[in-house]
Amino acid sequence: MEPHLGEHHSGKLRHETSAAKAERIIAQELKRAKWDAAELKDQAKSHPLKVALALRLRKETTLTIREIASRLHMGSWKSLNNKLYLAGKTSKTPQHEQATK
Repeated sequence: MEPHLGEHHSGKLRHETSAAKAERIIAQELKRAKWDAAELKDQAKSHPLKVALALRLRKETTLTIREIASRLHMGSWKSLNNKLYLAGKTSKTPQHEQATK
């Protein structure tokens, strides 16, 4: 369970908590994929697992795109931002398809 941080907590404490949560998520996903840290570094920058993990980190933590790109060895933050945009765009159902269902 995540501790609740209120307004009275410093930004540094919140960031440290977010970083710890991110590391826990990364460890879970690496374990599920049967990867280790070296394999995370060796895999392609646009590997689908890395992109999915980056999307999850972006959704569930307050890490910046720069921090995620660095931690997951995904190249520049600009290229990661584009990959996240494209992944989000393809995962959504177009509006006209939703209306017909």
